[in-house]
Amino acid sequence: MAMDEEQGATLSNTNPTSPVHLTVWHQSLLFNGNGYTVYDGLNGNLVFRVENYACDWKQEMFLMDSSGHVLFTISRRTVHLGKKLCIMESWEAFKGDKEVVRYGIDGRQKPFMVATKTFRNPSCSITVATGDKYQIKWSYQEGWLKIFPETSLSVPIAQVSRKCGTTPESNSSPLGKDVFTLIVHQRVDQAMVMAMVMISDAMMR
Repeated sequence: MAMDEEQGATLSNTNPTSPVHLTVWHQSLLFNGNGYTVYDGLNGNLVFRVENYACDWKQEMFLMDSSGHVLFTISRRTVHLGKKLCIMESWEAFKGDKEVVRYGIDGRQKPFMVATKTFRNPSCSITVATGDKYQIKWSYQEGWLKIFPETSLSVPIAQVSRKCGTTPESNSSPLGKDVFTLIVHQRVDQAMVMAMVMISDAMMR
């Protein structure tokens, strides 16, 4: 899956075969916001930001580039048994701002990808409009997440772990529960991966 050229130009990785390292800070740039700020792991430039604005972050989020353009709108859907018991949780990701993107021929908005999580299962499955499918596995307690293509469940295309310090004084200790390293393989769409990370994190909490 080719990476968008304009998007890739914001990253400083000069080796076309090595993975891209991003730093994900679970902190909004807005006061009292609930989102993420994502930086290039090499030069510290802002790559993505995630905000929820006036929405409940557990219901809707917006993934934006460094200029504030909305790349994905991510919305939650749930299936209930009766009035209270949620038996299945799913999220839909729409390209761009879903309030302004075009609708399909049947008048309904078409999601770019759909993620489904079974009740109390620490994993989810994702189907993309291109036909590609992925499995995501995670551990909230240990602070890791891995994204696998359905065609190869042994080699992840991206993974998240807690970011550790690199100075002798830090002794390679984690920088905090809200700071992570996201490693994305080359030629994988980083915005799509970040949308998957956002969905998985929301499912964990």
